[in-house]
Amino acid sequence: MILVIEDGPAHAFTASELPEGGGTHVRIRTARNLTEAERLLTDDIDCILVDLALPGTDDLDELTPLKRVLRLAPRHAVLALAAEGDAARAAAAVRVGAQDYLFRDELDGRLLSRAIRYAVERKRADVAQRQLTESRLLAKENARLERGLLPTPLLQGSDLRFAARYRPGRSRALLGGDFYDTVRTPDGTVHAMIGDVCGHGPDEAALGVELRIAWRALTLAGLCGDQLLHTLQQVLEHERESEEIFATLCMVDIAPDGRRAGLCLAGHPAPLITRHGRAAQLLPYEDGGPALGLLPRARWPRRQVELGGSWSLMMYTDGLIEGYVGPGSRERLGEQGMVDMINQQLAKGLRDDELLEAAVAHVRELNGGELTDDVAVLLLGRGPATAA
Repeated sequence: MILVIEDGPAHAFTASELPEGGGTHVRIRTARNLTEAERLLTDDIDCILVDLALPGTDDLDELTPLKRVLRLAPRHAVLALAAEGDAARAAAAVRVGAQDYLFRDELDGRLLSRAIRYAVERKRADVAQRQLTESRLLAKENARLERGLLPTPLLQGSDLRFAARYRPGRSRALLGGDFYDTVRTPDGTVHAMIGDVCGHGPDEAALGVELRIAWRALTLAGLCGDQLLHTLQQVLEHERESEEIFATLCMVDIAPDGRRAGLCLAGHPAPLITRHGRAAQLLPYEDGGPALGLLPRARWPRRQVELGGSWSLMMYTDGLIEGYVGPGSRERLGEQGMVDMINQQLAKGLRDDELLEAAVAHVRELNGGELTDDVAVLLLGRGPATAA
């Protein structure tokens, strides 16, 4: 279906149909002005033919009618009709947005059918290219935004080693519902946190960012332990989309001398510790409290942990332990499987960044492909990396 906009009848459009290749026909609607054209413009119109000599053209801009049509029908293919001696205006019509132009005096059914098919396909290609460009620009913008929302550890003045790995479960995303952060307060204490908002969508990712930023602000303001977690739960309750949303959290505060730490668990797996000359093992979990958002008057005891002189502490989210142990298997890796895997990597001499990289890669390999859950791993260490 085509819509012809011209001031008077032309010999090429006197019939209601024009033959097209393959025995099909092109149906025609005609409008004498833009007001009538707007009324006749429907979704079944494939192409619009615009007479460049329509009334309304002024000396300042001879393409005014065409530009109005382009604004009126941004998704439709548009052909410009011009007199044979008006080639300059016809070429200008293509420059401002028409798919092609035709000389009115040379039209016949075959030429018109071919021009319409070309214009429609070119418009589709233009639209597809524009959508692709917009999609790429949006992806880059989202990537910059998400990258900016990932934490930058504030450890200036600390002699602790730091490493982290982050892999969102959502396809083509940089940010998931897992979150972590590390800051050093003026008294020399290093505070670290890792958490997981239930769910995997953009809303959960946004909530994770809010909780991380709130945790950093509260920590720098001097809150710690149960008081901090209670306030953080209030933030979650006000910001979550549904009362069913909760978040798990593991939080440690490492003393300035680096030899001991306080540990608070809110429904989260216990960290893994490796001390000099000893195999990696999980820290005690028995004193943990519930996940944030489950119980309004919950408490989260702070457990004192002796770290020693040389150690590494690995905090992680459950995405690292909930992968399967082989393609087609329904058995999860689990905490003990993770401990065994980390000890195998340590036996190879891997430490810090290399250790985390190998651990995440090995979990993906066991799972037989990408993990469906977000994965975040954070490692803090004291002493030489070779003695972790």
